[in-house]
Amino acid sequence: MRTVNCFGFDTAVDFATDAIDRLHSTAEAHHRVMLVEVMGRYAGWIALHAGVAGGADVILIPEIPFDLNMVAARLKERELWGASFSIVVVAEGAAPIGGKVSLISEGDAATAERLGGLSARMAREIEKLTGKEARYVVLGHLQRGGTPTSFDRVLATRFGGKAVECVIAGEFDRMVALQPPNIVTVPLADIVGKQRRVPIDYDLVRTARALGISFGDVAGGGCQ
Repeated sequence: MRTVNCFGFDTAVDFATDAIDRLHSTAEAHHRVMLVEVMGRYAGWIALHAGVAGGADVILIPEIPFDLNMVAARLKERELWGASFSIVVVAEGAAPIGGKVSLISEGDAATAERLGGLSARMAREIEKLTGKEARYVVLGHLQRGGTPTSFDRVLATRFGGKAVECVIAGEFDRMVALQPPNIVTVPLADIVGKQRRVPIDYDLVRTARALGISFGDVAGGGCQ
């Protein structure tokens, strides 16, 4: 285990959740499907946590390839139940089954590839498949700034304190990590070049399905 989360994660999720909350009213008032694209690159942690907290109807994350027809079926199903609007949270690194991530630009030797644009394309396709008006919002770099939550302020302070302790003790080539309830260190060799992605059997994924949230791999929610 490396770290449960880094500082900044709670702030990003809090901001995205607030944005989703705000979009509920306009989605309901105009009977629209609202797509909210959030950052996270190749991991769906922010989309998953913000989507559940914000009451999304569909959450698309990189770890679970989606079928757009299944997404559309879920939205139509909600319409049959009498729901006039839906919220779809889209992680920027999500991809369709058998497809590739959506790129704004390719990477090269000096820069990483830029992800994005998925929600815009999906909005057009969802309109065709469902007949409902769809709009998209890309939160982008708004998630990376602003006032940090109290949790992130305390976590960053704890990380800094642990790092100073390591320097005093002459311990280097290590990363500070949150392993509740403690702040620990792990060897850099154990984490460099590795990604921490959402396990498909993660408890929050199971909870989301039980709440009726679709991940685009089945038409409806429910326990899998």
